[in-house]
Amino acid sequence: MHDRGIRLPVALGVAVVAAGAATLALRPRSGLIQPAPVKAQAYFSPAELDRIHDYVGPQRALAIGGLVVTGAALAFVALRPPRRVRRALERAAARPRLGSLAAGAALVIVIGVATLPFSAIAHQRDVDYGLSTQGWGGWTGDLVKSEAIAAVLTGGGAALLVALMRRFPRRWWVPGGVAVIALGALFTFIAPVVLEPIFNKFTPLPAGALRSDVLDLARRSHVDVGQVYKVDASRRTTGANAYVAGLGSTKRVVLYDNLIQNYTRPEIRSVVAHELGHVKRRDVPRGILWLAIVGPAATLLVQALVERIAPREERAGPAVVPAAALSIALVSFATGIAGNAVSRPVEARADAYALRLTHDPKAFIAVEQKLTTGNLSDPDPPGWLVDLFGTHPPATDRIGYALRFEREGGATRP
Repeated sequence: MHDRGIRLPVALGVAVVAAGAATLALRPRSGLIQPAPVKAQAYFSPAELDRIHDYVGPQRALAIGGLVVTGAALAFVALRPPRRVRRALERAAARPRLGSLAAGAALVIVIGVATLPFSAIAHQRDVDYGLSTQGWGGWTGDLVKSEAIAAVLTGGGAALLVALMRRFPRRWWVPGGVAVIALGALFTFIAPVVLEPIFNKFTPLPAGALRSDVLDLARRSHVDVGQVYKVDASRRTTGANAYVAGLGSTKRVVLYDNLIQNYTRPEIRSVVAHELGHVKRRDVPRGILWLAIVGPAATLLVQALVERIAPREERAGPAVVPAAALSIALVSFATGIAGNAVSRPVEARADAYALRLTHDPKAFIAVEQKLTTGNLSDPDPPGWLVDLFGTHPPATDRIGYALRFEREGGATRP
């Protein structure tokens, strides 16, 4: 009991120090632009803001509700499992690895069913507001594929975790931390070529003015852009986006077909320049580095929580899976907040890079206006929401970067 009482505070302290160190080491300090003050009303009409707020408020409540239900379901199964669940886990102990795989997969299905009403209502509201182009058949197909992939991956992770617990009962967090880093790098590498094509069709950006613009911007940036793809996002959404994905031979810039169809050439150049900023600063590999710093300490904290929640006799078999899932969820939520504190300035630096590369603040502002109204995103959300969940700066800040850049005459080079 004494060892259990010490382990959790120590592990929590180690995790806090690791997250703080990673944030200090990887949070950008240069290349940023201090935003000029911006009021949303200056760039969005009252009708646009009313529509955004009418959409965002209930969607936000649905998302938080789904999060609460997920946490409650995990806590219920981990802390006070029903008799049938206990008996099923006891029977599964006869084959620990296979039983753990089944327990992990079953947990995904249970959570999916518990949160299904929130997901379904959110989808219907997306349809009502013109954001989703999917009928219920397409939406259900995507949901089934997502749940199947999550069940396989979670089941495999549970089997690996129990195997490590059995092999290294006192220090399984050490190989577990190594596995977290390795799997993070592996999935970053394979996701663009294995997982993402399950949901969308990716085609190389064809020769033409847009491809020439992309290659010109890449040449001026002195970066290897990898491949440039168009994705058929319009089969699912009316929103626009672009992103960088992959590592090494799978590195790529992906543009939504909605972006290509509905944005002007200068606006697309601005979006591409932002993504090239991520490539230039090696933000995807730096994300793996963040995981390498935080991952082992987070896994130590997971072990401490599991040892506090699960009885000793349950830690070598499927019965530990619910406690491990709850612990991982709690730690992931906390480390996600720390990760977002790095992500927001990383995105701000990419914005600054785009402005310096294109010297077109008007196109940049137009992009932010279109993205905000097209995706129905809150341009100026409450600060606490940004701190907890914001991966990008609010639109008002991003418009402020462009205004500051314009007023100060810009920079000579990115």
